[in-house]
Amino acid sequence: MMKRLFDIVGSGLGLLAASPVLLPVMFLVWRQDRHSPFYVAPRVGRNDRPFRMVKLRSMVINADKSGVDSTSSNDMRITAVGQFIRRYKLDELTQLWNVLLGDMSLVGPRPNVKRETDLYTPVERRLLEVKPGITDISSIVFSDEGDILKDQPDPDIAYNQLIRPGKSALGLLYIDNRSMLLDIQLCFLTVLSILSRASALEKLQSVMRGIGAPSELLELARRDRPLTPSPPPGGDRIVTSRDGNPFA
Repeated sequence: MMKRLFDIVGSGLGLLAASPVLLPVMFLVWRQDRHSPFYVAPRVGRNDRPFRMVKLRSMVINADKSGVDSTSSNDMRITAVGQFIRRYKLDELTQLWNVLLGDMSLVGPRPNVKRETDLYTPVERRLLEVKPGITDISSIVFSDEGDILKDQPDPDIAYNQLIRPGKSALGLLYIDNRSMLLDIQLCFLTVLSILSRASALEKLQSVMRGIGAPSELLELARRDRPLTPSPPPGGDRIVTSRDGNPFA
């Protein structure tokens, strides 16, 4: 009950506070190609239920028809205005509407497309036991996701090898330790990460130690070492194809 109240108040105030920025940017998105400034993205929510996530459009029309789910920072589908939107995470702000509706929470594991959730191991399926969120621990740790996938020959496979294992593990860490205090801390660190990613990662270490995060996740969250391919939680092999098979 308290979490839902926090979501309603936070999303309502957030939409009001963000409107002076969102409205001009919405106009710029519309002006570049005379199409809707919104992209309604199908995602999988709590208990495997689909919902329609509202995003500020940062790509060309019909970009989703390319069949590529993961986006690198140099993806040719991103528009000039879209680069600005992604740089300051403005496409995440419109998801406050989904929080207000109850499809999402302010804090929770990031929602995925069905093609990705179909690949979840039994361990990862626990991520679908709670509402997806706008931010969580992994959102801060992997806030540079586009740069990680930059120049990768197949962004989807690279996502499953380099990002998904840590992202899922951090999501499970949040689920096992979720509380109002942790939600407030992660909301603050999310805003801080836009201004100073290094400071946000440093403060995140203290938060993670406070909830008893294992050493390997603390090391991952420092992000001071190159990411290497690894199996997802509950798996023993590295994904080497978009459909999850065959495995290496």
